[in-house]
Amino acid sequence: MKRHLISAADLTRDDAVLILDTAEEMARVADRPIKKLPTLRGRTVCNLFFEDSTRTRISFEAAEKRLSADVINFAAKGSSVSKGESLKDTAQTLEAMGVDAVVIRHGASGAPYRLANSGWIDAPVINAGDGTHQHPTQALLDAFTMRRRLIGPDAGLGQDLAGRRITLVGDVLHSRVARSNVDLLHTLGAEVTLVAPPTLVPVGVETWPCEVSYDLDSVLPKSDAVMMLRVQRERMNAAFFPTEREYSRRYGLDGERMARMPEHALVMHPGPMVRGMEITAEVADSDRCTVIEQVANGVSVRMAVLYLLLGGNEPAVAHPSPAATRTTRSAPAS
Repeated sequence: MKRHLISAADLTRDDAVLILDTAEEMARVADRPIKKLPTLRGRTVCNLFFEDSTRTRISFEAAEKRLSADVINFAAKGSSVSKGESLKDTAQTLEAMGVDAVVIRHGASGAPYRLANSGWIDAPVINAGDGTHQHPTQALLDAFTMRRRLIGPDAGLGQDLAGRRITLVGDVLHSRVARSNVDLLHTLGAEVTLVAPPTLVPVGVETWPCEVSYDLDSVLPKSDAVMMLRVQRERMNAAFFPTEREYSRRYGLDGERMARMPEHALVMHPGPMVRGMEITAEVADSDRCTVIEQVANGVSVRMAVLYLLLGGNEPAVAHPSPAATRTTRSAPAS
């Protein structure tokens, strides 16, 4: 794998399958009485969050602690950022403190790329969401959930999602989750369809590796998984649809629409959900909805990413002290 994880488009098929297979191993750790591995003992990981977050921040923190890393949580609110400190100065402060990896969420698209390639900090950078650009670990956990449900935990090892039909519905224009999922699912061989009002479809979408539809009802019967996207009002600066009721009627998923989906098909949502708008409570609480499962899988996937980016940085040949060498040689064989 590359040193940083900035975009889902940077991953090859082999990279993505390796992460998913490693996440499967990490998921088994969650079933143990003690959910800890010593892999990152002595490493320090900083969660650098310039935007509000619940699932992603807690998920990364849980993943880091399960790998025995030392964790520093940084929130822009209450920090020197509120006094005008730049990203460069924040990064150089972390570098001076000897941070081994940085997980960054930022409201500006491209901020993680800038951090990874600026020379301000000499550590792997993991993008936890930047503006409307990318959210690669969310796409990975979504693909992990699909593979587990559609193929099986053991049968899915080494497999991609070739031939599966995945539909993403909602605010594609402002969604970094949609962009990351289109990139990763295409890499894994899936056929992706975007469904949204014309006003919420990005300019240039015809160059994306996916189909576009404006009719949800025509796409549902042939979908293996349907992912509902939240309408991101905090990123909107115009009226993109007449009313919430109109949007829900055309693009919301209710029990009647869910009944038209194939029996094996999944209902997914990256969260947070707006019940009654893009998804009804009946669908959100059904057995076919994988929202809680996605949260659990997110910890396993982020453990896998941290393990692969940091666990492989150990020196190939250790150089113990002479005393340690004598102790090792005199120890009985187990």
